[in-house]
Amino acid sequence: MEDDHVENGEFRNLLDDCVHCGFCLPTCPTYVLWGEEMDSPRGRIHLMQQHSQGAPMSGAMVEHFDRCLGCMACVTSCPSGVQYDRLIELTRAEVEREHPRPTPERMLREAVFRLFPYPNRLRALRGPLRAYQKSGLGRLIRRTGLLERMSPSLAAMERLAPPLSRATRLPERVAARGERRATVAMLTGCVQREFFPGVNAATARVLAMEGCDVLIPRGQGCCGALSLHSGREDEAREFARRTVVAFEAADVIVVNAAGCGSAMKEYRRLLADEPGWAGRAEALSAKTRDLAEFLAELGPRAERRPLPFTVAYHDACHLAHAQGVRAQPRALLAGIPELTVKEIADPEICCGSAGTYNLLQPEAAAELGDRKAAGVRATGADLLVAANPGCSMQIATALERQGVRLPVAHTAEVLDASLRGLGTSALLRATV
Repeated sequence: MEDDHVENGEFRNLLDDCVHCGFCLPTCPTYVLWGEEMDSPRGRIHLMQQHSQGAPMSGAMVEHFDRCLGCMACVTSCPSGVQYDRLIELTRAEVEREHPRPTPERMLREAVFRLFPYPNRLRALRGPLRAYQKSGLGRLIRRTGLLERMSPSLAAMERLAPPLSRATRLPERVAARGERRATVAMLTGCVQREFFPGVNAATARVLAMEGCDVLIPRGQGCCGALSLHSGREDEAREFARRTVVAFEAADVIVVNAAGCGSAMKEYRRLLADEPGWAGRAEALSAKTRDLAEFLAELGPRAERRPLPFTVAYHDACHLAHAQGVRAQPRALLAGIPELTVKEIADPEICCGSAGTYNLLQPEAAAELGDRKAAGVRATGADLLVAANPGCSMQIATALERQGVRLPVAHTAEVLDASLRGLGTSALLRATV
């Protein structure tokens, strides 16, 4: 109960920071889509204030909270420093405690959170999913529209699944090339590990070519990002403790998925009230770095070879807004000879992936995905570069919906191709 009183006091203080000025409105994806005040950050804060003053957690109120992507663009744009990210996390935890969801929705959410944070379960899914993709059954099912009518969320899951190739498993240690400059531990993630193993392999190679010994702890699992950003705080804390144990011996922890890096940097707050864990969590958060952030701090050593083509760089929300990492990926790409980097219009507007959002709010996510895909197409780029697996799947799916099969790669894969002198062919063949 003491923790509840502390949370309530914190919540009320955070609510008071908002002066309802409206600077957040043009950066909020759902307000941009619908122009509804209650689907803006200040509108949702108004609903939070109503609930804190005794209004019941109604279904309509919960719907407005559920429609929030948690993208944190409003945090970046707010002149008053409102911590909307913390407000929506506390509110979602309250929703999970108080609001009884309809059975189909509850079952869907449980299925999502019983699958995606568990790499071994995702690995078991790979075989059947590969067989399904090779059979061509997916094209038939999409043409009938049957799955869409049965469940828009299941239809979204089916569309978003990337083409799967044979998975590569990384060793526990990848040795530095040449003189060692640093020793780093690497998070392999859940969806990244099982659906995008090439990104992890490229990350380890790039770090090694830049003079890093790369350690890949076998005891690692989910970092808790999906749970944390969905109000499942107890679950998130359990994942966080396990991650602390797996990585606390490391000097630096390199993360190549935006949502995961953001969550790990939040451990200092998530476990702050737990004796025996607070200091350990603080230490881990302090030494967590996004891949681009770490490489920018380290400085380049390996020779960059030309990649004569044009890329569009997409800002993942949990990289740009949550971690403030914007310039570093662009600088790394700009350092590759003959590579041209194009900006996508409205970079602060989320693509609609947002962790589990494109599964739980598929219609709104599709609208945002289509908007982002149109912006990517307008650049005329040969390749889309994104630093989060959810963004890659979301935008690739939207592009395909618009009749475009544009290759998508992670920043690590572009750097890897340059450092190894692979040229553009391997990247331009790869579609998510």
